[in-house]
Amino acid sequence: MILRSPYPDVVVPPVALPEFLFGRLDPADADRPAVLDAATGRGYTFGQLFDAVRRVAGALADRGIGVGAVAGLFAPNSPDYPVAFHGVLAAGAAVSPVNSQYTPIELAEQLRDAGATLLFAAPEGLARARLAVAEPGVSVTEIVVLGNPGGATPAAAAAPNGSAPNGSVPETSLAELLDTAGPAPEIRIDPASLPALPYSSGTTGVAKGVMLTHRNLVANLLQLAPLNKIDAGSRLLAVLPLYHIYGLTSIMNQGLLNRSLIVTMPKFDLAGFLRAIADHRTDHLYIVPPIALALAKSPLVDDYDVSSVRFMVSAAASLDAELAKAVARRLGVAVLQGFGLTESSPGTHGTPPDRPDIDSGSIGVLMPNIEARVVDPATGLDAAEGAAGELWCRGPNIMRGYLNNPEATARTVDTDGFLHTGDLVTADRNGIFRVVGRLKELIKYKGHQVAPAELEAVLLSHEAIADAAVVGVPDEGSGELPKAFVVRRESHPGLAAEEVLAFVAERVAPYKKVRLVEFLDRIPKSAAGKILRKELRASRPVPEGAPSPPH
Repeated sequence: MILRSPYPDVVVPPVALPEFLFGRLDPADADRPAVLDAATGRGYTFGQLFDAVRRVAGALADRGIGVGAVAGLFAPNSPDYPVAFHGVLAAGAAVSPVNSQYTPIELAEQLRDAGATLLFAAPEGLARARLAVAEPGVSVTEIVVLGNPGGATPAAAAAPNGSAPNGSVPETSLAELLDTAGPAPEIRIDPASLPALPYSSGTTGVAKGVMLTHRNLVANLLQLAPLNKIDAGSRLLAVLPLYHIYGLTSIMNQGLLNRSLIVTMPKFDLAGFLRAIADHRTDHLYIVPPIALALAKSPLVDDYDVSSVRFMVSAAASLDAELAKAVARRLGVAVLQGFGLTESSPGTHGTPPDRPDIDSGSIGVLMPNIEARVVDPATGLDAAEGAAGELWCRGPNIMRGYLNNPEATARTVDTDGFLHTGDLVTADRNGIFRVVGRLKELIKYKGHQVAPAELEAVLLSHEAIADAAVVGVPDEGSGELPKAFVVRRESHPGLAAEEVLAFVAERVAPYKKVRLVEFLDRIPKSAAGKILRKELRASRPVPEGAPSPPH
């Protein structure tokens, strides 16, 4: 049975995202603050932002970067993020947002796979960016260093006048790009073309490029509207990374569409988060469960005036109903849940703000234009009402597919257009959904996706490790912790947990680090060689002397 949204369908206009967001600026909005840094106050008005986007597009056009080209964007949240992102789109090209914590090797892998020829990088990531673009197969020919357009980029960041440090890829600053730009290109962008190429592990395996079209992103902004209360007076706190589709769509693009103020933070720390709320009177918070836990339990909350908050959404991982209620009581605001995937741009479900009858532990109802099935994974047939099954979703926000990976695309999106999410849900007779588990093996650490297969490959490269498997174990503060089960080689019986933790930490982004290690004589596997993760997830004592998990 196909389940449908309680909302009427929205009409998705046949326009590209730049036209949808920047096609017209009301003169009354020109001097309205659009985006600013929480700590420094540096930012752009809507008039300045529109002008900067056009200037970036013009500068890229001067460089021959347009339709079919891809630019990487390697930066934490800042007021320059929407300038770079939408400047690329206005030139007709696509952006591949990169996790700002990536190592040079991880960054190089994404740039290589995406076919990026330009890279925007923040000063704090420039050293890693330089190493990444020097890797074999990476086609980046210029690095643009983000920074204060009204002043100099930090001296150590960018080489002057487009020169190349140590004979590597030439660099310029965003300020130079804006100052030397030609006119913005007059082009018609096909709504079916790609503006965004984020990377996701999907239902299994290592990260893959998710091909999101202009129509996908425009549709999802319209689908989100009935579930939010955002207008020109709203103030959104962007602490969730904008390189993640959750932050990109729900915070950045939704704020720009509604001419709201976006207050950026480069990373989360509770005191800074609370200070930003108090100083800038932010009223819309988009969070993940670990932030909810801090808001519910930390005494720091009592030291700040957070009375401006009136709307809070948690997504990226399941939020416990009791935790949601605890946050709601403490802040005096309803805590709503959302659900989605990178592959769905991302939103598919949400809790309506005018439905207090909906349990706060559910993910709410289907968004407009979304059709869903709940499918028994054992039979492939629709599950009975109220029974658990895999969630399948179909709508105008579903990705075109995975870049250069038709096999993975075929496994994830069927011939009827349904995205197989890998999440197990129930749906009641009122169309209210609840996540009850996952078919997929991904670990959710503080809202980040961690692929066991990637960590297992790293572990197996250690000369002392004969076999390894990684699973997620429940943790109140982080959601799940990556735990490694390791089989030592006979030649290295003294391999210690601390050495394993350090080995992995040197080779992956911080959020991917293995947090616990247990040594086994063998990894349980099926006759076909598949790791029996269910057995590994069963309760096991942590070995004596193993280090405590750092959060």
